[in-house]
Order: sequence, then structure tokens, then C-alpha cells
Amino acid sequence: MEALPEASARVISREKMVVNLWRYLYRNIFRFWLKWILRQLTGKCELQRIYDGSRKNAERTLNIEYSLESSKYKALQNAVNAAEDEVEKYVKLIIQEKKINIQKDTSFPPKLQLCLLQISGCRKLYLAVEDLRKDPYNSDNKEHEEQLMELWNLLMPHEKLKARITKQWCDIGFQGDDPKTDFRGMGMLGLANLLYFSKHYPREARQILVHSNHPKLGYSYAIVGINLTEMAYSLLKNGFLKTHFYNLVPGAPNLKDFHQFYCYLAYEFDKFWFEEKPESIMYFNQYRERFHQKVKRHLLNYDVVLALKNENSNV
Repeated sequence: MEALPEASARVISREKMVVNLWRYLYRNIFRFWLKWILRQLTGKCELQRIYDGSRKNAERTLNIEYSLESSKYKALQNAVNAAEDEVEKYVKLIIQEKKINIQKDTSFPPKLQLCLLQISGCRKLYLAVEDLRKDPYNSDNKEHEEQLMELWNLLMPHEKLKARITKQWCDIGFQGDDPKTDFRGMGMLGLANLLYFSKHYPREARQILVHSNHPKLGYSYAIVGINLTEMAYSLLKNGFLKTHFYNLVPGAPNLKDFHQFYCYLAYEFDKFWFEEKPESIMYFNQYRERFHQKVKRHLLNYDVVLALKNENSNV
């Protein structure tokens, strides 16, 4: 009976070897010759052909990114990590390296520059988000404390805090007397997301806070919000948000764009939760994962833009 798992493991191992061999052969041999043949037939390099054959925005930028990363030329590989002020220099290097006749293709340089701004911008955005995530909430930091107080005032404008450490924090969905302990996983990124949503979509934020106090379907507003911050962070880190940002931003995305995506998650998760009607909060992780998979499926669409658009919002 034990031989079956071993046999299956050997089959899986062979399949992986075949897949890895095919990838190696394609990237290092077949792809090179295919590109060479197409260059002879069309008179254009792969980057130019992508512009001619791809739709606008995400599909085009993703294909450009893959082409640059797969190039044998270091200048092209390094272009995806170019700083914003280096993009123009890399455009010239690529044109020179690929021997592109820009007299015949005058639109190529500005289009490539836009793609490089998007690609390098996404990578820069991840670093900025990561810095916020790694910044722990510090109750001795005046700025951190002011942001936390502002969150309370935005969500509970008609009720004053009786003290800095108080059970009242549970009214907006924190776990205990002091919210700082709930920010441990996502650091200041969690607070930044909650605060942005409350600042720019106050009506929606308060509406969801009311929903979260539902007697049967309620959930902890702030804790779920921080959990959604982790979801947004994970989607960015693993590259799923590229399609959204490449369609949404005609250039380099920034922290505001990340916060806006979080607002979409917060609003849509609340709708999802009440549509699904879980039996209890004990099933949160299960439904959270369903929502996560739903968002990832949306992000596989080349035309996707996941933005919160509501006629009542301030944005």
C-alpha cells in the first residue's frame, strides 16, 4: 500500500522535470529563435510587436515587463527596476540595444516610457507599503497617537473617549482596551488604511461600522479592517495588483492608489459578508478566503479596475 504514494511522487517529480526542462528550452533556445524569425519577417523587435498586438494598459504593460525580464541584455533586465528619473535613460538604452528605428516608429519611445513608469512604480509602491507595514505602532509617538485619535473622531464624532486606554475602543472593533496591540501584524499600514477610508469615505465607513454591530452578522470592524490590509498587502506583494494599477494609473502608482484599493476591499467585503450570511463569526476565515479568491479572479482580467465608486463618497 505504501508503494502507491511513492509511485505518485515519482510521477509528479518526472512531470516537474519535464515542465522545468520545457521552460528552460523555451526561454533559452526556442524563444530566441522565434523572436529572431519574427524580427526578420516584421522588421520589428518583440517590444514593438507587443505594442502592435496587445490591447492598451495592463495586457500591454505586463507583456512588456515579461519581455524585459526575459531578455539576455542586462540593460533591458535592469529597466524594470529603474528609478523614475532614470526611465528616460533606459528608454534610450533599449532603443539603442534593440536597434529600433524611431523615425519609422515615432510613438514607441513615449509608450515605452509610460510602461516603464508603471512597472518601476509598482515596485517602488511595494517598498513604500512594506516600510509602513514594518513601522510598529508606538504609543510614545505623538503622530501615531494623533492618527489613532483622528480615527476615533471620524468614526464616532458624537462620542468622546473617556480615556486613552478604555473599553470604548471595542465600539469600533478593536479587541481590547488599547488598540496598539492590534496593529502588531500590519504596523502603521493597518492604521493608515483605516484612517484613509474614514477620511475620504466617512459615510461609507460609518455605515459599515453600523453593519458590523449587527446582532447576528456582526463582526469586529477594526480587526476585520486590519485583516483586509493584510489581504491588500499580500495581493500587492504577489503581483496580483499589477493589472489593477496598470489599468488605473497612467504612470507610477503611489500610496494613495493602494489606500483606494483598500477602500474597495472594505466596502466590497461588507457587502459580501451580508450577502453570504455566515452562521457565525467563527466562520470568518472560511468566508475571508472565499472573498480573497473572488478578488484574485477579478484581478486575472486584463481589463480590471477595482475602485470604490459611490455617489455619496467625497472622492
